[in-house]
Amino acid sequence: MAVDAVLLESPTMRARVVERVEVLDRVKALALLPDGMHVTTQGVAAYFGVDETVIKAMVFDHRQELTANGYRVVSGVQLGYFKQLSGIQSRARSLALFTRRAVLNAAMLLRDSEVARQVRCHLLDVEETARREAVEKPPAPPVENPPEGSVDAAVARVAESVVRKVIGTAVVPLLNALAAEVGRNSSKLDAVADRVDRLERMVLDDDAKAVARRRVRLMRALDEGADEDLDELLG
Repeated sequence: MAVDAVLLESPTMRARVVERVEVLDRVKALALLPDGMHVTTQGVAAYFGVDETVIKAMVFDHRQELTANGYRVVSGVQLGYFKQLSGIQSRARSLALFTRRAVLNAAMLLRDSEVARQVRCHLLDVEETARREAVEKPPAPPVENPPEGSVDAAVARVAESVVRKVIGTAVVPLLNALAAEVGRNSSKLDAVADRVDRLERMVLDDDAKAVARRRVRLMRALDEGADEDLDELLG
């Protein structure tokens, strides 16, 4: 399958490149009407080197797509106004008009035109070049100090304002809440430590009292000569 066939077969691909109307003049000069914006069916046929019936058949098959890209038919009062504005001479009751986008669209639909094939090849080359440049192009370095009045400076101010607002409304209250919680926990720890200290003192006091009582009993046993009590106290 030819490389350019992707444009013939894929409406998505055609829509992707239909803005690149500059490729038309790279292949062949496109003769526009005096208004500088439109081409008639006859002009489109001449550009692609085909009969007008080929263009009409293409329009019949792809009218919706071509209309989306600027193709239209004027008649009646609209045709009269158009003739006056564009300066064309025609006795036709209606006139089919193609914009440059519609002509490029036609180039991606005509299978049997060598000019159309060349346009498709140019389109694919341009698209490939653009894709390669996008991949290879290094990212622009950030502007550390954008000049005052520039877009970057305005963006920087907005970003700073947003950050300040977020800090003021979310971060600061959260830090205050954490600080309060830490304070409460610290008080609880101090209370626990105080209780432990009191218990230790109580235990020590109880031990001292027990030793004193034991000493008194020992002295009594010695005075009374109670050997059994001495054995018990010393055992």
